[in-house]
Amino acid sequence: MKRKLAVIALSGGLDSCVTAAIANQNYDLALAHINYGQRTEHRELKAYSEIAEYYNARHRIVIDFNHLSQMGGSSLTDKNMEVAKADLNNQSIPTSYVPFRNANILTSCVSWAEVIGAEAVFIGAVFEDSSGYPDCRPDFFSAFERVANLGTKPETIIKIETPIILKTKSEIISRGMELAAPLHLTWSCYQNEEEACGECDSCALRLRGFQQVGIEDPINYVKRPLYI
Repeated sequence: MKRKLAVIALSGGLDSCVTAAIANQNYDLALAHINYGQRTEHRELKAYSEIAEYYNARHRIVIDFNHLSQMGGSSLTDKNMEVAKADLNNQSIPTSYVPFRNANILTSCVSWAEVIGAEAVFIGAVFEDSSGYPDCRPDFFSAFERVANLGTKPETIIKIETPIILKTKSEIISRGMELAAPLHLTWSCYQNEEEACGECDSCALRLRGFQQVGIEDPINYVKRPLYI
């Protein structure tokens, strides 16, 4: 029986890789990657390409945005802004927030899903990461799904899937291991492309997750602080 098709927003990071592994259980994968002028754009694209090869995905697209980096407002896209050191207790909007990024990503994924007849769009958003990221909240994705289905053809029905949104990083890592997701191919660092810095928020969340699971993160780091 032919499997249904789903678009996966695959950044090349840990969360999107595990999300692809979850989707792969029930869907054929259409893997979408967005270049938006982020500091680690080339390294993330490499991770995406290797993960796509791992899953032998027939449907692939790389979409280039330049407007998010032109607008700036984030330490990920504006090199005049410093990437902050990790503060896992911070509850305010961090400088790494890219304004309305997930809406931009989802809009492209929904467009492609309608073209290729995909029934779902998966995105690896995590509420734990949303210490001030308004576009990582469950309510945002519920609202976006309604907008997407209002703005597409009457016969087009697309489900926005966020299967890991309420999981902790350690739970995501454990799930990825259960599904044989290629975690060794992923990249999470906000600022380095050769060795992960180990000190930005994304590295800290990832390292803490692996430390809580009790296994060593398989990628290389400049520093491996203890976060538990």
